Amino acid sequence: MHRSAPRLSRILACAAVPVMLVAVGCSSDSGSGSDAKKSADSSSSGAATTEPTKPAVEPAKFGDLPDACSSIGKGTIEDLVPDAKKKGGTAGRSSDLSVRGSCSWNGLKDNGVKGSQYRWLSVAFTRFDSDQSLGSGADRAAEDYTKQVAKEKASEGAQKVATADASGIGDEATAITYGLDKSDEKFENSTVVARTGNVVVTLTYNGAGFAGAKTPSAADILKDAQKAAKEAVAAVAKTAEAAKTDGPSDGKSDEKKDEKSDGDKDEKKDDAEATPKS
Repeated sequence: MHRSAPRLSRILACAAVPVMLVAVGCSSDSGSGSDAKKSADSSSSGAATTEPTKPAVEPAKFGDLPDACSSIGKGTIEDLVPDAKKKGGTAGRSSDLSVRGSCSWNGLKDNGVKGSQYRWLSVAFTRFDSDQSLGSGADRAAEDYTKQVAKEKASEGAQKVATADASGIGDEATAITYGLDKSDEKFENSTVVARTGNVVVTLTYNGAGFAGAKTPSAADILKDAQKAAKEAVAAVAKTAEAAKTDGPSDGKSDEKKDEKSDGDKDEKKDDAEATPKS
């Protein structure tokens, strides 16, 4: 009886060892599961904080500008600026004519004893490209359009400034009219600021009567300014259409030009040889 007791104790101690090992194993599994959960939560949190890719801005509608001095018809120039010093206009300086261009005309019509009528006309184009960081060309042009209207309304020396929507000119347009005293003469001025797509057009027209001649009416100056502005805006679309239709050369037209050029040279050579020298 005394020998069996120690033996029984040893048996019970050995039986308890696997139970402890199982418990330790379970504890270890529980720890790795917790770490895996933390890792998964961290990954999902990182994915959630990633900023989505910004959508691409809308492409600019117009990629070029018309020649400013050709944007208004010759007939309109003759009507608005009689006896213009330079009928073809004076082009403004620009480092890139596809982005910015301008032209102006001025003339003095002498009416003898009735005095003289002076007129001045200018047109300016500004084109905006689309930029991922700055926005679409149309949005950038809209911002500049608002700035140009505000700038014109704040013109130095302007009297009785008035603004009105100029419907039918581009996507949006505003006409600004005011009087101006300059060189002891009374000038009437009208400026039309218009936006068509990603291009802003600013057209200014003014006039005065010299040597006792009557000052032109504000209504007439405004009417003529709007007429010229419509032509300038239309020239932007015409330039874009012309660019689409002008495809790459197929070589045939160039060959014909070369053939014609060679033929002209031969004809001139024959004529020169046939003409007696003095």
